[in-house]
Amino acid sequence: MTREQIAERIKIDPNVCFGKPVVRGTRIWVSLVVDNLAEGVAEQELLEAYPQLTREDLRACLGYAAEMTRERVLPVPVERMA
Repeated sequence: MTREQIAERIKIDPNVCFGKPVVRGTRIWVSLVVDNLAEGVAEQELLEAYPQLTREDLRACLGYAAEMTRERVLPVPVERMA
C-alpha cells in the first residue's frame, strides 16, 4: 500500500482521540487494529466487531504501522551469543 493510499484512510487530528491516528471517518485507533491483528484476531472477526471498517482499512493500518517502523527507532534488546 502506498503512502498516498494510507493517507486516504488514516487521519490524525488533534481534536479527535487526542491526536492518535484513527481510521478516517471513525474513532477507531490504528493501534487498536494493529494490536488485535498482532494478538491473532482474524480479519473477519475484526470486521464483524467493527462493521464500519473494511479490509482496505485494516491494510492501511498495517501499512501505517510499517511506515512508523521506518521513521522511529524503538529500543529492542539485542541478544548476545553465549
